[in-house]
Amino acid sequence: MARHFRSQNDFEKDFIGVIEKLSYSRQKWEVWQDLISVMACSISIAVDRTPGRLQKRGKEFEDALDRLGGVELPGKAFDAVVDALDQNPDQDFLGSMYMRLELGSHWTGQFFTPYSISKMMAQITLQELKSHVEARGWVSICDPCIGGGAMLISAANIAKEKNINYHDHMLFVGQDIDAIVGKMAYIQLSLLGCPGYVVIADSITNPLTGDPLMPDEKPNQDFWYTPFYIKDTWVGRRQVRMMDNFLRSITPKEKKHEAGSGYTFYFNFSGGK
Repeated sequence: MARHFRSQNDFEKDFIGVIEKLSYSRQKWEVWQDLISVMACSISIAVDRTPGRLQKRGKEFEDALDRLGGVELPGKAFDAVVDALDQNPDQDFLGSMYMRLELGSHWTGQFFTPYSISKMMAQITLQELKSHVEARGWVSICDPCIGGGAMLISAANIAKEKNINYHDHMLFVGQDIDAIVGKMAYIQLSLLGCPGYVVIADSITNPLTGDPLMPDEKPNQDFWYTPFYIKDTWVGRRQVRMMDNFLRSITPKEKKHEAGSGYTFYFNFSGGK
């Protein structure tokens, strides 16, 4: 039997319908916050078994689900996100819903750049993407003000247009001071199969540091690793990097960059990394 086609508008209606049903006795921003927490934590719990994070996110998941009244409606909202991105990966679904529901003004007057503009900016920045991947084996893409993830989502889609397998050759790195929008980016990058992580912290006063493959986890930084970050390809690269760092420490010699050492593209640079 042929699969029933549903439009993007159908997914948006389903998602907004859940928000409206859950907002009869609560503010929309409270419902949004809990829905995003449930989605993000459900992904993280499945892939990141680090004891401290596992317990914390397990409790966050349970508390948010309890406030939402059970799993049925959050599950329907999550299905809408999954299906929307599956049918059209070239979009910032959660960012567009966030703006349509006028939620940005509750926190800090946020305004998300339209996806079409984000993609244009990414195209300008990534003109040499293919040559760097071919020369070095992989690259990292960093957005220190990630918002809902539009710039990194654009980068993944540009890679596809250039016939680059971003699952194996691109590491997606983001940071944001706002936990809610950072988790939005984490959800979408995870569902799109982007290897990498999002860190919740101030990119100016507490910037992400260290090797992109193995970032330094500093106090007051909350790391969210995507499922594809633990893919064998990237685990292997981290193991090679650790061995290389060890050999460098016992035989300190100047070495040029080698193929496979990576290269970082930056978006929206706003503070010292």
